[in-house]
Amino acid sequence: MRYPDPFLAAHGFAAAERRPLPADASFRRYVRLVGGPRPALLMDAPPPEDVRPFAALARHFGAAGLSLPQIIAEDAGAGFLLIEDFGEATHAALLDAGADPVPLYTEAAEALAALHAAAPPPGLPAWDAAAMARATAATFLDWWWPAAFGRDPAGSVRAELDAAIHAMLAPFAGTSGFVHRDFFPANLMRLEERDGPRRTGILDFQDGAIGHPAYDVISLVEDARRDVLPTARRAALAAYLNARPGLDRGAFLGAMAACGAQRHLRVAALWVRLERRDGKPHYLRHGPRCWALLARSLSQPACAPLRDFLDRHIPEELRRNPAPG
Repeated sequence: MRYPDPFLAAHGFAAAERRPLPADASFRRYVRLVGGPRPALLMDAPPPEDVRPFAALARHFGAAGLSLPQIIAEDAGAGFLLIEDFGEATHAALLDAGADPVPLYTEAAEALAALHAAAPPPGLPAWDAAAMARATAATFLDWWWPAAFGRDPAGSVRAELDAAIHAMLAPFAGTSGFVHRDFFPANLMRLEERDGPRRTGILDFQDGAIGHPAYDVISLVEDARRDVLPTARRAALAAYLNARPGLDRGAFLGAMAACGAQRHLRVAALWVRLERRDGKPHYLRHGPRCWALLARSLSQPACAPLRDFLDRHIPEELRRNPAPG
């Protein structure tokens, strides 16, 4: 963790106590600053991270009335931000402490609907079929496949996977807007003093893009890192659809299945990459959940192209993550 003392001093935090927060799967690190002019976090995001997308999206959606951390100060060239500290009450921590999941998932869905209803800023990357196919290949074919089979996939396999994901997502290409891409309880905060959609603080949105809103809904209700009770799933989906009555429910559910199949396959294989490349084997514990969620998605008609691809190449008994390397 780097400590930019001149940067902190310039904004009144030279004497603040520094409390590092637990690291996640990214290269970003956070430090809670206690005793400064206001509650704040220091974000340290060295290359290949880039703090500018975080700052731009925080300002844009904050101005739209959503609860994203206020940017207090930034040094984009060095990779530092001072941001508003929302506290410690993540939805994940509250759930782990035994909180009723239904209100939390309902609030999260209401905030997500407001996020999707707000006009996105210009210049965001596309999270379309091409990008989703590339991201899937980067974990499933580049890491899971060699770990499972001891060899790289043939070029024909890469072409088949690309075609399958394009075919699966093609029916839903006409609907797009801002997508957070990691909208789940660890990235959401309960802000007791706020009301409505602002009651949910939204974090880790720097990879936001333009894609189908169903991707974020499936990220919430089919979380790769925790089991979601059916009651919470139903409450969240109902709250989201009630807040966006213009959506075609049938088409949206189909898009959820298709986005879920792509996400679950990509993330199941991501755990392998984190273990083998980054030395983080503890993420492998989420593998069985992701493969089970993938199986559920593949049972839906919208996922037939990807299901057919997997049936050709991956027997069901191999649909799991290999043991640690």
